[in-house]
Amino acid sequence: MKLNLAQLDTILSRELKITGSKSETNRSLLLQAFYPELLLRNVSNSDDANTMREALAKGSGVIDVHHAGTAMRFLTAYFAVKPGVDVILTGSERMQQRPIKILVDALRTIGCQIEYLKEEGYPPLKIQGVVPVENSVSLKANVSSQYISALMLIGSSLTAGLTIHLEGEVTSIPYINMTKQLLCQIGIETKFDGNQISINPQTKVASQTITIESDWSSASYFYSMMALSNDGEVTLSFYKKESYQGDARLATIYKNFGVETLFKNDTITLKKKLKTVDNIVLNLVDAPDIAQTIAVTCFGLGISCNLKGLHTLKIKETDRLLALKTELEKLGGKVHITEDALFLESSSHIQPDITIETYNDHRMALAFAPLALKTSLSINDADVVTKSYPDFWNDLERLGFKFS
Repeated sequence: MKLNLAQLDTILSRELKITGSKSETNRSLLLQAFYPELLLRNVSNSDDANTMREALAKGSGVIDVHHAGTAMRFLTAYFAVKPGVDVILTGSERMQQRPIKILVDALRTIGCQIEYLKEEGYPPLKIQGVVPVENSVSLKANVSSQYISALMLIGSSLTAGLTIHLEGEVTSIPYINMTKQLLCQIGIETKFDGNQISINPQTKVASQTITIESDWSSASYFYSMMALSNDGEVTLSFYKKESYQGDARLATIYKNFGVETLFKNDTITLKKKLKTVDNIVLNLVDAPDIAQTIAVTCFGLGISCNLKGLHTLKIKETDRLLALKTELEKLGGKVHITEDALFLESSSHIQPDITIETYNDHRMALAFAPLALKTSLSINDADVVTKSYPDFWNDLERLGFKFS
């Protein structure tokens, strides 16, 4: 579906409900599979969360996670420690190009039986669930946090628990802390001290309800809209001031773009103030998912940016650094990229009526849509947003956006 967005100057003041974080949802769904006593509230309605739920319900045979990277990593670990389970875990063409060797090697270290069905180091995987024979594993600390979280989530199901030794500098602390917080919340003793994570074994937890915080990544697009809008305000729920999501840095980052965040009860209200900077330098190693949003915001405001710590973006749904460079340059931007950074020069001109390609990446569509506050543009494959935010276009319509 190609969507044409007409230019508008100001968004309407509205209140919106954002469903739960898919990162927290997928962690919680996996824990619920181990501990059925858990009830989940404010679950994400994203494709990724639905894929995770359906895969756990199926439990055997061929399981296709499509583009869902989190599901691929978490389910690999989950099925590997379920004795008697026989699963082929596969995904889209792009998923079969995304590496998983580090996680598979770690699981094999503790005795799991996993085979590659095509290229070494990549899905699809043949997994035969076993009872692991070891309770200690080591892996590099600067890898995707999803590998580390996958191991943490299965740790309490093992007879002797699990100790994870991280080698080198840890770079994904917020996501590790998110997983630790969820484990502790349901009563599983978990320690994260320096470069070592320890998870105690637990066969049962107390019956309880987990309320999943709304997705800060989804909130980022409204921060961008507010920065690019002439006026207005938007209230979003359900959000915590003391959040474990790395993307909660938005509240601080977007002060640089003149957006104020007001916390009240379980909501945040975004209000437009004056723009305060002409250049921004950020290390987003702990929050790479908001890099696209920030880059597009900077371009729309005509300011330069230097975004670092983005090495994981090259192995996402697409090579996000290259995709950003390509699409921003079509709009008139001047962009330079390296293996882990993006540099955008300041520019006062935006080329109108450009069609943005999304490369099967939901965040490309989501990040570029706010530019309609500066120019008319079109977005190809606009329904790709269902991967993380199915209600996005309906919510934009409520804010005054016009589509055809």
